[in-house]
Amino acid sequence: MKIAVIGGSGLIGSKVVKKLGEQGHEAVPASPKTGVNTLTGQGLDDALAGADVVVDVSNSPSFEDAAVLDFFRTSTGNLLAAEKEAGVGHHVALSVVGTEERPDVGYFRAKLAQEKLIEESGIPFSIVHATQFFEFAHQIADAATDGGTVRMPSVLFQPVAGEEVAQAVEKAAVEAPLNGRTEIAGPERFRMDVFFREALAAWGDPREVVTDQNAPYYGGVMREPDLVPADGATLGEVTYTDWLAADSGK
Repeated sequence: MKIAVIGGSGLIGSKVVKKLGEQGHEAVPASPKTGVNTLTGQGLDDALAGADVVVDVSNSPSFEDAAVLDFFRTSTGNLLAAEKEAGVGHHVALSVVGTEERPDVGYFRAKLAQEKLIEESGIPFSIVHATQFFEFAHQIADAATDGGTVRMPSVLFQPVAGEEVAQAVEKAAVEAPLNGRTEIAGPERFRMDVFFREALAAWGDPREVVTDQNAPYYGGVMREPDLVPADGATLGEVTYTDWLAADSGK
């Protein structure tokens, strides 16, 4: 199959392209780096020509409420319109666990808007909900830093390796459309404050992790169980300890 991967030059997209290629599919990475801009529509027609499936793992460059909402509405609208013109038969999108439960949180609201556009497009679809990636742990800690402390709520948290997210997206792309959602999460469930306290110690980071139930995440105060998947989710096999050891050895 020919599969266009929007965001195919990024963290997850590059892994998806590689996995699809290893399975014998023609995987076409499409991103601003390859001359494709979903916000303006530049390069979309050429990237989607002859594509059987489109995988969208792109992300907004800004997480500010209005900017991220505009990104997903505009980008997804342009992409779906181009898919209809090209006769694409399956749209696969990567989203996040918690969109339906927390539409009051800016980023989650934007992803939910994206999902609704996909659902209403008439194009057969599959949406992969993922928990937070191990690869973003440092960024999450930095965003929660206040002086020399990292403020984290004590809510359930089940992060996953990016490689296993890419595997779930690749699987969705080559199988029949779900016309629904599937979820992928890591094998271990933590309290968020405990995870980051242990993670910073493993990094040799001197910042202190302070438990703060009102500490914001993606602009909102998280509740139980906003950041963990529902029963029946696919669980990865890579633990954070194993991922960290492998990543440190690169």
